[in-house]
Amino acid sequence: MAEPLKNLYNEAFLNILIQDFQVHYSKFDAETFKALVFDQDWPNRELKDRMRHLSLSLHELLKMPFAPTMQLFKKVISQREGYSLERMLFPDYVEVFGQAELKESLDALAFFTTYASSEFAIRPFISQHQDFVLDRMMKWAGSDNFHLRRLASEGCRPRLPWAMALPALKKDPAPILPILEKLKGDETDYVRRSVANNLNDIAKDNPTITLEKAEQWIGKSKEVDWVVKHACRSLLKQGNTRALVLFGFQEPTAIGVSNLVLDKREVQIGAAFTFQFDLQNNSDSISKLRLEYIIDFVKKSGKISPKVFQITENTYKPGQHHFSKKQSFKDLTTRKHYPGLHCLRIIVNGAEKAAISFQLE
Repeated sequence: MAEPLKNLYNEAFLNILIQDFQVHYSKFDAETFKALVFDQDWPNRELKDRMRHLSLSLHELLKMPFAPTMQLFKKVISQREGYSLERMLFPDYVEVFGQAELKESLDALAFFTTYASSEFAIRPFISQHQDFVLDRMMKWAGSDNFHLRRLASEGCRPRLPWAMALPALKKDPAPILPILEKLKGDETDYVRRSVANNLNDIAKDNPTITLEKAEQWIGKSKEVDWVVKHACRSLLKQGNTRALVLFGFQEPTAIGVSNLVLDKREVQIGAAFTFQFDLQNNSDSISKLRLEYIIDFVKKSGKISPKVFQITENTYKPGQHHFSKKQSFKDLTTRKHYPGLHCLRIIVNGAEKAAISFQLE
C-alpha cells in the first residue's frame, strides 16, 4: 500500500528542517518546536492541515516580524537544492502571515516558488489585490525562470484544484488572458501545460472565451496546438459542437454503432466487464472520429453521475470496425461505486449512438 501523502511531513523531515534553521538561526529551539508540531492531533492531520500546522508552529516559536522572518526563510529554503512538495510550508507561511505585507510577500513567493510552488499561497493576494498582483504576475511571465513563469499561469487559474477559488476571475477571466497569451508558446511543457489547464478552467464558466482563444491560437505551432487541444478537453467531453469542429470532428450522420454487448449484465462492485461493439462508417470517404463512452454511475443518493471515458481518436475508412474494451468497477479515491441500474452509452463525435443497461451489485 502506498504511503499516505500526509507522511511527507514526518519526524525525519522535521529533523532536516530543524538542522537547516539552526545553521542560520542559532536560537532555534528544536525541542520546543517538536513539542509544538507533534501535538495530540498530529496523527489525524492530513497533508494541507499538517502544512498549515507547521506554519503556525514556526510563527509561535520564532515570534519575529515578517521582514526578518522572510530573510531567514530564504536562507533556509535555499540551503538544499532541488524542488520538493514538503517545502510548500514556506509559501504557506506567507499566505497566513503576509497579508498586510503585499510587496514583501510577493517577493518572497517569487523566491520560494523555485523550490516549492507558491500557486496556492498567492491566491488570497489575488483575491484582495487583483490588479496589483496580476500586474506582477504578468512581469513574472517574462522571467528567465520557468518556475516563476509557471506560477504566473498556475496561480491565477480560476478553479485550481485543492485551492481557494477566485470568483471574480471565474466571472470575468479577461484580466488573466494576457498572461496566457504571453506563455502559450513557452519553451517548457511544464508552463504550456499550466496555460492549457488555466484555459480549461475558464471553459467551465466561460466556454466562449476558451473557444475564441483556441480558434485564434490553433495552427501557430505544434506546441501551441497541443495547448489548444488540452485546453478544450472538457468541451470535447461535453460534445461541444464548436470545439469538435475545430479539431475536424464533423457531425457523425453517416456513422452507426451496432452489436453493443456486455460479457455480463450483472457485475459485482470491485469486478469488471468487457463490452464490444461495431462501428459502421457508411460514408464513401475516410472519417475522423472521436470515440468515447459514458457510464451513468449511480450515486449514494440514487442520483445519476455521468462519467466520460475516451476510447480513441482516429480516422476510419468506409466499412465496419470492431471495438472491445474492459471497464473496472473497483473503488477509487476519486470514485466510489454504489449498487443499482447503470447505463453505458457509446458516443461518436459528441453524439450518442448506442446504449445498454447493466446492474451493479
